[in-house]
Amino acid sequence: MNDDKREVVVTDIQMPFNSMVFFMVKWAIASIPAISILMIAGLFASTFFAALMR
Repeated sequence: MNDDKREVVVTDIQMPFNSMVFFMVKWAIASIPAISILMIAGLFASTFFAALMR
């Protein structure tokens, strides 16, 4: 095994505008379930801490 470290710097990405828009729309749609899960977790956490403060 050779442990030489090599750094890579990306300076440009060639991507058509339509593909970029499609990717960003998919990214936005995929974030909806993640936000819902985080909101439910926050609801449970706030309920738990509110019950402790009683």
